[in-house]
Amino acid sequence: MAKALRSREEIPQEDKWRLEDIFATDEEWEKKFKETEKLITLAEKYRGNLDQSPDMFIEGMEWADKLSLNLEDLYTYAKMRRDENNKISLYQGMADRAGMLSVQAGSAMSFIVPEILAIPDERLNQLRRDPRMRLYDHFLDNIIRQKEHVLSPAEEKLLTEAGELAAAPGTIFSMANDADLKIGYIKDEKGQDIELTKGNFIKFMESKDREVRKNAFTTFYAAYNKQINTWGAMLNASVKADAFFARARRYGSSLEAALDDDNVPLAVYDSLIETVHSFLPEFQRYLKLRKKALAVDELHMYDIYVPLFPEIDADIPFAEAKDKVREGLRPLGQEYLKVLEQGFSNRWIDIYENEGKTSGAYSWGTYSSHPYVLLNYQNTLDSLFTLAHEMGHALHSYFSNKNQPHLYAGYKIFVAEVASTLNESLVMKHLIDTTEDPKKKAYLINHYLEQFRGTVFRQTMFAEFEKIIHAAVEKNESLTAETLCHIYRELNLKYFGPDVVVDEQINIEWARIPHFYNAFYVYKYATGFSAAIALSQQILQEGGPAVKRYLDFLSSGGSDYPIELLRRAGVDMEKPEPVRQALDVFSDLLDQLDDLIDKKC
Repeated sequence: MAKALRSREEIPQEDKWRLEDIFATDEEWEKKFKETEKLITLAEKYRGNLDQSPDMFIEGMEWADKLSLNLEDLYTYAKMRRDENNKISLYQGMADRAGMLSVQAGSAMSFIVPEILAIPDERLNQLRRDPRMRLYDHFLDNIIRQKEHVLSPAEEKLLTEAGELAAAPGTIFSMANDADLKIGYIKDEKGQDIELTKGNFIKFMESKDREVRKNAFTTFYAAYNKQINTWGAMLNASVKADAFFARARRYGSSLEAALDDDNVPLAVYDSLIETVHSFLPEFQRYLKLRKKALAVDELHMYDIYVPLFPEIDADIPFAEAKDKVREGLRPLGQEYLKVLEQGFSNRWIDIYENEGKTSGAYSWGTYSSHPYVLLNYQNTLDSLFTLAHEMGHALHSYFSNKNQPHLYAGYKIFVAEVASTLNESLVMKHLIDTTEDPKKKAYLINHYLEQFRGTVFRQTMFAEFEKIIHAAVEKNESLTAETLCHIYRELNLKYFGPDVVVDEQINIEWARIPHFYNAFYVYKYATGFSAAIALSQQILQEGGPAVKRYLDFLSSGGSDYPIELLRRAGVDMEKPEPVRQALDVFSDLLDQLDDLIDKKC
């Protein structure tokens, strides 16, 4: 009989996070909610008056900051209480109320940026001469640098209204892909008929039974192929919408428009693709090694995901996982380890699964308390890496919150995965270096190589696909389903090389990727991963100076543009070196795995 999940009450107190550090009671939350409702009504005091004096500008900004802080506390507490057990209606209601209050507050604060942009340059410069205004330098510079892309109020209103129409392709894709698509049935390893879904597809692609993998692969893409022209029309419409908004806002291309939000130069995108291209022979060497390890005559696309080695049969209690993470992160120095220990000891972490608890893992928290981490720890190696990953996010937030005003404490998505991936990298290296068993070492190395494959090579191929299809539309070229399939196939041939049979079914893989409806996002996975690996190498090789740069980076929050923050940390993403340093690690791991396979580990 399967063991039932424990109730929330059955989880020991020391294994649950302490949300009382945000609000001691639900009554305190209600009190703050009422205060925030009143605070929203003060918007009219500042609307239209920000340019009156430095005093009025600062008071208005402090009002908005206080409002944002309150909302952060209210929503985070309510949502995290709900995540403890989603069946409790009290916290469902509190989270909904906090969400609606956030919408009201967002509307109340919406005048700030347009009003700042409307202030004449001479007057704004006068206001900025007040020493107290220096706090807002980066905030104002970031708004002003995009001024040329902000249109008249009437035009902005039209673009806002058009935005809902422009989102339609993505919405339709989501409905078609998530609600309506029925893929079909296949037989599993035991010969039982199983419905194939997007959720279990990768599980079947990892099956040790090659026939199961092949059937899953062909059945899955046959379902997409039935509506190939519909998928093509949706993606074409989405790309055309991107091109329309880029033109309307006077950008040179959709790519330039997408990167401008983070003030990322085009050179970063292009350098990533070019550098990954230079390492494709190494990637293809890994695929050749995979073919050798699997002992197959031909390596097909349905052989890409299956593990080369059986998973380590390890039972890793949470206390042991903490020890391994501590040891792996020792190169980051005592200051970092001291904060890590605070998180481990002071109930920042909600550790175990319970009935009704939100699945997965995340790091969250508030500026006024401390970071939190939600886990569903399972005593596995993957759970250990999840702990390292989420504590990377948590400590990034801790150092940012400690060293930055609330205005700059939040950091951009472009750098968000650096701290988490760097932690995983250091812990992985520690485990590889301290593991004596060749089979366990081979498993760990292959696990790491797969992260490179999925995050650097695959996401860069996606990024190149996005660049090609947007450029085609911007040159008024036709973007049919047939064209999309041709472009995607050519990229697969380029990336996977001669030792992989690029099966015809893979031509339509583009049709199932939801990220393509949020254009030019996926490259951030590859750049963030590469930056993290490059920084981890510097920390291991240089020690103290590199650690100081890294802690300064963690402490910088969003006080500067992401590229500048990373440059000061020691990686210049406009140049190929960080991606090259990361892929040099890939090559070294590949050499180690090749040696282990030759020794028949």
